[in-house]
Amino acid sequence: MEESLRVKEFEQIISTEEFDSQIEPLNIPAVFRGCVKDSKAFRNWNPSNGGLDYLQERGQSAIVEVMLSRSAPIFYGDIRSHDRVPLPFSSFIEFCKRILSKGDRPDESETLQSVVPDADMCNLLTNDREQIYLAQVPILNKESEQRAQLESLQDDIKIPSFLGSKKLSSINFWMNNVESRSSTHYDPHHNILCVVAGCKQVVLWPPSSGPFLYPMPIYGEASNHSAVALDSPDFSLYPRFEHANDYSQKVVLQAGDGLLIPEGWFHQVDSDQLTIAVNFWWRSDVTSSMPEHMDAYYLRIILRRLIDKEMNQMLHNTRNASFAKMRSCGSEARAPDNGKADGQGNSVHQNHENKLDLNIQLQDLCPPALQALHEIVSLIHEGVNAPNQQCSSTSHTRVISNFDHNNTGIMKSFTLNADIQQDQFTSTSDSGVVSDKDSKNLVIANFYRLEDDSIANIIWNLEPLDLVAAFLAMVHSFPRTLEALMLHMLSPVGAEVLTRKFDELDRQLTEEDRNKFYQRFYSIFDDQFAIMDAILKGKEEFALQAFKNILQLYMGVTLSGPSYKI
Repeated sequence: MEESLRVKEFEQIISTEEFDSQIEPLNIPAVFRGCVKDSKAFRNWNPSNGGLDYLQERGQSAIVEVMLSRSAPIFYGDIRSHDRVPLPFSSFIEFCKRILSKGDRPDESETLQSVVPDADMCNLLTNDREQIYLAQVPILNKESEQRAQLESLQDDIKIPSFLGSKKLSSINFWMNNVESRSSTHYDPHHNILCVVAGCKQVVLWPPSSGPFLYPMPIYGEASNHSAVALDSPDFSLYPRFEHANDYSQKVVLQAGDGLLIPEGWFHQVDSDQLTIAVNFWWRSDVTSSMPEHMDAYYLRIILRRLIDKEMNQMLHNTRNASFAKMRSCGSEARAPDNGKADGQGNSVHQNHENKLDLNIQLQDLCPPALQALHEIVSLIHEGVNAPNQQCSSTSHTRVISNFDHNNTGIMKSFTLNADIQQDQFTSTSDSGVVSDKDSKNLVIANFYRLEDDSIANIIWNLEPLDLVAAFLAMVHSFPRTLEALMLHMLSPVGAEVLTRKFDELDRQLTEEDRNKFYQRFYSIFDDQFAIMDAILKGKEEFALQAFKNILQLYMGVTLSGPSYKI
């Protein structure tokens, strides 16, 4: 858990100004010890001190909805998992009094028959049900025209002083007769949860932890709830949930305490027997001040931010250790002869006037750049010579056609020494060229993960100037192989990695050197626009996969089509 997301705790009541300026804007949970101890509810509702009689008298005419669930003592938010049944509030309180007086849970059927005169209702309450729960019963409701069911309790409620003149959306009553657990969910409002009697333990996750909690689909009736069962989570279906605790925080609320749960924060609540609580909801400034006509724009902005973050995660989550050992040549000793290799075989890419060396050749490369070039050429060679073989790490492929068989070949031998011959090429057929059949059968992996793509790994782990040197050497010695790489062997993750390396390069080179490099680089391609189009299409495919990941991670929505398992 990041330090900036840690729950704050206050032993003393804070001022409205402090809450408005230092607490609410941060959207971080905060505990306020004893913040409702001076309310009538705290004094009068305590079950061990006549509080049940008091509640029964104040709300005896009210009809409330009780939640009934076969999964009790766990109550899930999905409406398919529970029923809401009208019941006289006084009957529910009588049920709680019977439980309290016996010190243990009595026979539920017998107890309900004595407090619920309606036989059909009694049968409904006892038919395969284990528990009833009074959840989110409105004391004040400004979001609906319906009358608050427990409006008679409003006089006992004292809004925490630090909320000042907040425009509350609702005040709700919560009460359970035995130990219970609510499912993991978030609310679309800021929330102050105050325990009046009993004790609650609240587990909190920031909104950014949503992927570990598997939120229900955004189009569903319970989209703000986690899909993971609390009693027996299936890690084969929800593997990320095993790490959910790494991002959680636990807070224990005693009678009189309050907890700020900001909008969007996932929370799961455990309640002791006969626990009574109220909560205060209000809309945040962010949502209340957002003009409706801007929703579509903000949606695109937020999605773009999440996509960019996911793309970074897809790249930075993995780093191939075998390639990570490659060193940069940029810090090596400068060669005395216009950037050629020095006595130790170290190469530099710029001469003593700090100008880019456009004529660098194989023998001028430093060992990491030379090894990288050897690996790349070898992988392209394998791609042509074994077109029907696919990497085992992916199941999604694309067939490459229109391969330039008149000009393309793959180097027959490539040794790591400075005496290498310039361009020894061979073909994959007896005629000395790549045949139409070979070009149509050339199959490469449609990689989206860095660890799956060896070529992307090589590029990723090279310093930008080393990559420039390798490309310039290919321009001089293996132009058709470089063309094959750009047109046919650059996967989506490879295209993303390459453009990021070019962005780094742009920051390191002068404008003059940048222009010279790109002019030299693109000059050897028969169709420069086809090269740029291939790179951009690959980059867009990578971003599309990140978008699919975002929908699945945060929205619970899976788009059809190729994608790797997240």
